[in-house]
Amino acid sequence: MTTQDIQQLIDFISQSGLDEVDIETTDLKISVKRYGQSSPTAPQAVTMMAAPVAAPALAIAAPVASAPAAAPAIPVAASNYITVKSPMIGTFYRSSGPEVPSFVEVGDSITEGKVVCIVEAMKLFNEIESEISGRIVRVLVENATPVEYDQPLFLVEPI
Repeated sequence: MTTQDIQQLIDFISQSGLDEVDIETTDLKISVKRYGQSSPTAPQAVTMMAAPVAAPALAIAAPVASAPAAAPAIPVAASNYITVKSPMIGTFYRSSGPEVPSFVEVGDSITEGKVVCIVEAMKLFNEIESEISGRIVRVLVENATPVEYDQPLFLVEPI
């Protein structure tokens, strides 16, 4: 199973609303668990052990019962706010290190191209730049927590 196959599997799971999937063959074992808004500090676990032999195609069964993940509560008056979203799956960091101040705080003005956070994916630290100018109104994600593709990170009031 290639890295691209694994990424497609994770994308499928995130879109399907499944909270947990275990797949095991003679050559491969994958366990993917997702924790919703009810447990923001719980780790997201992905474990794999594979032999160097190509794995057969995998079939994914539908869950018996699945609860959709709750969307973060955004005030009704926030309709004029723009959301900065995660461009990838990874771990969200507000600063470049534990002793370094956050890139942005609530109330800070940002311009297009300003780094607002880091998303770490597969041991690569990706600086996320703002695509808009405005003022940070709200940070929607806790520092050092897993984020999904297209997950809202910040609310910005455009200038």
